[in-house]
Amino acid sequence: MKKVFLLLLVILAPFLSRAQQTDTTTHNKVGDLAPNFTFHPDKEKTASLADYKGKIVVIDFWATWCPPCRMELPRVQKEIWEKYKDNPKFALFAFDRGEDWDKTLPFKEKNKYTFPMIPDADKKIYNLYATQYIPRTIVIDESGKIIYQSMGYDEKDFKELLTLLADKLK
Repeated sequence: MKKVFLLLLVILAPFLSRAQQTDTTTHNKVGDLAPNFTFHPDKEKTASLADYKGKIVVIDFWATWCPPCRMELPRVQKEIWEKYKDNPKFALFAFDRGEDWDKTLPFKEKNKYTFPMIPDADKKIYNLYATQYIPRTIVIDESGKIIYQSMGYDEKDFKELLTLLADKLK
């Protein structure tokens, strides 16, 4: 019995210690004010996050080459954008991390996405929130506070995101 316990301990130890580690790749935590930034929703316009105060803002960081992003984006289109795009309290911006319009627009058109997909070629916006890993989703409330963050794509986190949005955008 003692040998079985020790064997289990040896097998599980790396997972248990990892679960207790702090995520050092995320600059902000839930409850923090979201860092303000300017961006170009299209090639001509300039906007800032502060322009959307009073709305629930979903920020999604992704890239054309990222397999989990390619799994998440169709759901963002169907289950978030199509449901809330006409809600005056809602905004969504999907920032293509490390790529420019020459990659972002063809990808958007090929996949028939209609939500705002914006290049973050120099990662200036991404670097305000994190150091690595995509997809990343951040939800900011009407007062500018971060109320949700996820890293990667999995069913449980996406359902949590949908539940939060349904509650906030009634």
